[in-house]
Amino acid sequence: MTVHTLDHGLITIPEPAWCLGHDGPRDVLVDVHHSGPEHLVQYGGGTALRAELVEFPYGETPVPVSVHVELSVPDVTLDPPGLEGLAAVLDEQAAELRRLALRLAVLRAGGDW
Repeated sequence: MTVHTLDHGLITIPEPAWCLGHDGPRDVLVDVHHSGPEHLVQYGGGTALRAELVEFPYGETPVPVSVHVELSVPDVTLDPPGLEGLAAVLDEQAAELRRLALRLAVLRAGGDW
């Protein structure tokens, strides 16, 4: 994959199979990164969990393939069914993170997913 950086011009970088590409705005080389598909879990009308494979191979401190996770559960006061519903969402989030952990372990061991 060839990307245009602000500080090094056009560079060719190896792209892992899981990367979705580099269509965003130009970056400096240290900010060039690979991103995989987002895994989203919805709760309360919004996204409660967002996770994706990432890699920052040219960062000041390079980051090997990892998973970037954002958790955002709004403050709520719940009745018993609501609390059960939240528990179900948290179970789903945990299961998704376990799947991503397995995928990450395979990728870091040199495998492909």
